[in-house]
Amino acid sequence: MRLADTAAIVTGGASGLGEATARHFASQGAQVTLLDRDSARGAVVAAEINGCFAQTDVTDEASVAAAIALARDKMGKITAAVNCAGIADAIKTVGRDGPHPLDAFQRTIDINLNGTFNVARLAAEAMQDNTPDADGARGVIINTASIAAFDGQKGQTAYAASKGGVVGLCLPMARDLSKLGIRVMTIAPGIFMTPMLAGLGEEVQAQLAADVPCPPRLGDPAEFAALAGFIVQAGYLNGEVIRIDGALRMR
Repeated sequence: MRLADTAAIVTGGASGLGEATARHFASQGAQVTLLDRDSARGAVVAAEINGCFAQTDVTDEASVAAAIALARDKMGKITAAVNCAGIADAIKTVGRDGPHPLDAFQRTIDINLNGTFNVARLAAEAMQDNTPDADGARGVIINTASIAAFDGQKGQTAYAASKGGVVGLCLPMARDLSKLGIRVMTIAPGIFMTPMLAGLGEEVQAQLAADVPCPPRLGDPAEFAALAGFIVQAGYLNGEVIRIDGALRMR
């Protein structure tokens, strides 16, 4: 599938990895619909890339269903879904204020894991109606995990659990959807310069970058976007998790 022929939805498309992905896809001629809770920023990005925007809560079935219906109406079809929406709270299992709040843990799981599954399943339902190509392919789903799924740090119990779940979804979902001609891939990024990280200050950013073996810097969201674009076009990639982390292994 060429990017120029792609009709994609991108969750978390108003900022960070999602915004970079939406911009990259659009620059290559793809149709793009952004799904995000931030309606103000989402509308701006959509206008800049000549795309569409749907205010969406990925944890809500009706909200995602409405967004997918809008995307199909505007683009005619959906051939790619890239899940980038997520949160990352740092809370220890037992800290100074007591045990990890259960509602905070549940919220992280709801957005990062359940939200990813919610979008993927409804996007797949829409993709099954696409006309298959010569390989029988009808679409591709790209989910975003994290190296925290493998190397979780202090304060990342909820985040690592949620991203570990996203990793666990990949192969069985790819097998589930194989007869429909829908591929499923997962990207596990390392430490990237996103708005979340930008607020930590230059000294902290430099310390984090120094731990990356090669190249010794933070990841550029454009690199994540380029990998997502490659996955769309590489039709034999399926059911796999790709780490993009400069060989970083958190200690």
